[in-house]
Amino acid sequence: MTQRFRPAPNLRAGFALAVALCAATALQAQPVPATPPGDPVVARVDGEPILLSDLAAATRDLPEELRGAPTQMLYPLLLDQIIAGRAVTAAARRAGLDRDEEVRARIRRAEEQELQQAWLTREIASRVTDAAIRARYDRDVANRPAEDEVRARHILVPTESEARAALAEVRGGADFTEVAQRRSTGPGAREGGDLGFFRRGDMVPEFAEAAFTLQAGQISENPVRSPFGWHVIKVEDRRRAAAPPFEEVSSAIRQQLLEAEVSAAVERARGEARIERFNLDGSAPRPTDSAEPPAPAAPPARPAAPIRR
Repeated sequence: MTQRFRPAPNLRAGFALAVALCAATALQAQPVPATPPGDPVVARVDGEPILLSDLAAATRDLPEELRGAPTQMLYPLLLDQIIAGRAVTAAARRAGLDRDEEVRARIRRAEEQELQQAWLTREIASRVTDAAIRARYDRDVANRPAEDEVRARHILVPTESEARAALAEVRGGADFTEVAQRRSTGPGAREGGDLGFFRRGDMVPEFAEAAFTLQAGQISENPVRSPFGWHVIKVEDRRRAAAPPFEEVSSAIRQQLLEAEVSAAVERARGEARIERFNLDGSAPRPTDSAEPPAPAAPPARPAAPIRR
């Protein structure tokens, strides 16, 4: 099995540096004449033409901060890159790599991925619009009744005895933040166990029930057990939170709509396709074989932060 070479990550940085070095000269150059009619050939590599439209397409693939560079400076640099790429492609073909089965299989997979992305983009573009996002906000968020929120810290430890030892420290006057930094095994230990503000439904029931019975400044009377371990909880503040403004949640709503529309589009594609399934050895499934074998169980996901749903 041959090791695959990937271009070094500093190639883009090198291109950006070339743009910067050429900028002063390019800005003083004469304006580029209007684009000639049609799609002129701007170079050839082994007889294969490179068109002006190839340069325009390459510009769209650049980082946003480079796309606004003057054309008279940008296009010559892009042309050099395209010529180099076409020369390498030509060398690969002369070496017969375009007939290599492994290479052809990778090309087919890349083509399939591009086709899938193009079709999904076309299918969902007219569905996930600013108007659709606003409508979802108005339906699900804007009229949401105000909810209580608390801001809390916690000390998370594996055993009840460790939790009681931590509770004894803070009851004895030790600083809660310092004890959390020293004792807690949760990912927020470095921040003193700070969980920020959260709603009741954001947390697992055992933790939420305990936290929402406390007033600001209070510490849980006993350690609280949850699926993540044992907690000592301190509520820092409470507030009544109204629905968040549209600008705050529009990105999350867009993502939810995108995921839902992609799933729906994939199901439509499956429904329109003629699908035949076979056993892993290529044989036809027997009548007793499940038409849709169960997917392997996914490993349990590790929560991003303890106790949050």
